[in-house]
Amino acid sequence: MRHYELMVIVDPEVDERTVEPTLGKYMELVKKEGGSVDNIDVWGRRQLAYEIDKKSEGIYAVVDFHSTPDSAKELDRLLRLNETIMRTKITRPEEMRVA
Repeated sequence: MRHYELMVIVDPEVDERTVEPTLGKYMELVKKEGGSVDNIDVWGRRQLAYEIDKKSEGIYAVVDFHSTPDSAKELDRLLRLNETIMRTKITRPEEMRVA
């Protein structure tokens, strides 16, 4: 299992209270494949650096999870199919290095 971080920008017209439960449903895919969801952190409504689909705001959320590369790829594909999700980005954060 690898550690991943998912950044999501959700349409600002969506109710902020529904963002975390909705992401939780998508994260069930990771759990089914033997992975784990460490944290779902909804940052809330923020100003975008540039307009996306003629919108200047978005609801940001960050999810830390462990999964296989195939599960992460499938999660990204499913999130992109949702019309209320404006952008997604999955990265592998670097491990903390001790000097």
